[in-house]
Order: sequence, then C-alpha cells, then structure tokens
Amino acid sequence: MASKRDYYEVLGVQKNATDEELKKAYRKLAKKYHPDANPDNKEEAEAKFKELNEAYETLSDPQKRRMYDQFGPDGPQGFGGAGGPFGGQGGYYSYTSNGFDGFGDFGDLGDIFSSFFSGGFGGRQSARKQSGPRKGADLNLHIDISFEEAFLGVDKEIIITRNETCQVCHGTGAKAGTKPIKCPTCQGTGQIRQVQNTILGSVQTTRTCSECHGTGEIIKEQCDNCRGKGTVRKQPKIKVHIPAGIDDNQTVVLRGEGDPGEKGGPNGDLYITVRIKRHNIFTRKGNTVLCEIPITITQATLGADLQIPMVDGSKEVYRIPEGTQTGTKFTIRNKGFKNINTTSQGDFVFTVTVQTPKRLTKEQRELLNQLAKTMNEQPPIKKRGIFG
Repeated sequence: MASKRDYYEVLGVQKNATDEELKKAYRKLAKKYHPDANPDNKEEAEAKFKELNEAYETLSDPQKRRMYDQFGPDGPQGFGGAGGPFGGQGGYYSYTSNGFDGFGDFGDLGDIFSSFFSGGFGGRQSARKQSGPRKGADLNLHIDISFEEAFLGVDKEIIITRNETCQVCHGTGAKAGTKPIKCPTCQGTGQIRQVQNTILGSVQTTRTCSECHGTGEIIKEQCDNCRGKGTVRKQPKIKVHIPAGIDDNQTVVLRGEGDPGEKGGPNGDLYITVRIKRHNIFTRKGNTVLCEIPITITQATLGADLQIPMVDGSKEVYRIPEGTQTGTKFTIRNKGFKNINTTSQGDFVFTVTVQTPKRLTKEQRELLNQLAKTMNEQPPIKKRGIFG
C-alpha cells in the first residue's frame, strides 16, 4: 500500500503554518481543484480534491495535527497488533479522517463541497447521513505522570465527565410509552434542499432543518429523566494504561469512551494527552536517558567503580578509567526508554563532572603540594597583605 503524500505538501505550506495560513491555502486550492471547475479532467480533480480535504481536515484540528506530526501521514501502525493496546483497530495511538467534514468555516463553499461529496448535488446521501446513525463526540483531557511512570509504564484510574445514554428512554428522548415522530418539515431527512448561485454556477445544496435540528424527528412528550436529550451527564471512573516509553505530549486514545452515538451510531473516543513531570536528576532525549554524575578528584585521577542510579530505582556499577576528565560521557547500553513501536530500548548516558574541594585540611593541602612537586607543577602563590 502506497504511502500518502505529506499533508503539508498537499496544502503547499510549511510545517509551522498558522491556522490562518492553512485556511487561506485550502480555500485557494479547493476552488482550483473542485471537479465542477475541471470538467475536462473531472476524475483527477476529484482525487486531488479529496486529498486536499483530508489534509485540511487533519491539520486544522489541533488534536489531529499534533498526532499527525508525531506519526506522519500513514498514522501510527504496528503498535502491538490489531486489537491489542496499541492495535490499529480498537487500540491506542490512532486517528482517522472523517471523509468530507470540516467545511463549516467556509460558508456557501462548504455547502457546495459537502453536497458534491454526499452522492451528487441532490444531497440524498447527505440527508441520510444527517438523520441516520452518528458517532458520538470525542472527549479530550490531560493527565500528568512522573518521569519514572513514563519509563516503567503505569495504570491510572481517572474520573471523566461525559454524556451517557439515558436508561429511562434508552436514548430516544421521548417519554416512556411514546416514540418520536417523523419531522413533517423535512420528511425525516433532517435537511432542507435549496438552490444557490455561486462562483461555480447554480448548485443545489442542503441545510439543516430548523424544525428538528437535523435529527429528522420531533419529540412530542419529552423524557422526564433526560428532558428530551436522550443522554444524561455522568462521571464514571475509567482505567487507562500508560505504556512504558511514552513521551511527553503523546496521546493515548481509548476507543468508545467518549460521548454516546446517536441513533445507533458508535460512541466517540477519549483522547488523553500525557504530560511528563520534570525530574531533578534525569532528562530525556528521544529514548536516551541523560544525567550528570559528580566525582571527586581522586576518582577522576585514579579511576573508580561508580554506583550509577537508574530510572527504575536500581543501580549499575560502572568502572571509569584513570585520568577521566570532567565532561566525559559514558554509555550504558539498553538502559534507556523502551521504544513503543518496537522491542528496542534506548541507552543511558551519564556525564561526569569533577568536583574540586573548596576546603582542605592542613594534611590534605600538604599532600597536594607534594603531588604538585612530583608533577613539576608551579607551587601556589601565597597571598600577600597590602604592606607586602
């Protein structure tokens, strides 16, 4: 399967493009590649237009853009296999493009595009989509974890606030013993058709029915429990597994833990952005753990076996050679962060800093002076008073 083009390349913008620059580039290219504007090459124009829409739909959404920047145009693949905690289907670390949504900021142009890609300009498929099953809303939240938890992985229990299907009316919004009726204004489609004169000519588009608000149904008697909404607010406890090796600002996705879908549609997803607290000893670069280890002059000069603290709380004995200079880096293989995508593991790199003693006893000073003489070093200059 061929890889998708880079979305920034599709829109012709830099990776640091602002939302306004994305929108401007999108509008310009959308007009250029709209199939109606290319009657002689409609099939190719449609393919480019779909690619353009997918790129903008992803990059205009902050959550999707952040995940795209992490994982690229083909999305996160191979995270432990399908169905597993990092599987492509039903797992974590995934995002999808929802067809041709996301035109709401473009007025009439958005209506035209939506109509075209909803089964022709008649809008039949669009109407069915509007009044048919719909996926529930996605939810977003942040979770703070320690450096050690990111290294080892951790299971967390969090409390979220979301809508859940009303157990009294089972999501219909209607009073027990009654049912919603078909909207007489839109005949149950949820949309009203209309003809608009645009830069591309006369085009039939659709708008949401104001009577039923796009549901295609009218509730005569509302459910007392949910007041006709079909959902009630709840605060359930959710268990989330944070995998070992996760990086700062990466996102864990729990499928189906968002708001409930409508009319039999699937539940939305829960996006959890992980923020890692700073550590007072360790830092991270990719999957490599970095730290500084202070050593004495004698350890640096004679060499020594150092007890190096690891992130997991254990210690590694590492022998530094004689004559070690301050700033020298040493590497302990495979003691860094795990790679989420593979079975590989980063390294642990420590830098030694030679600490010079600020205070010496008389005996220590004499010994150092003797050492200096044996090494033909110039003896220290004694400080003199102001009178010599």
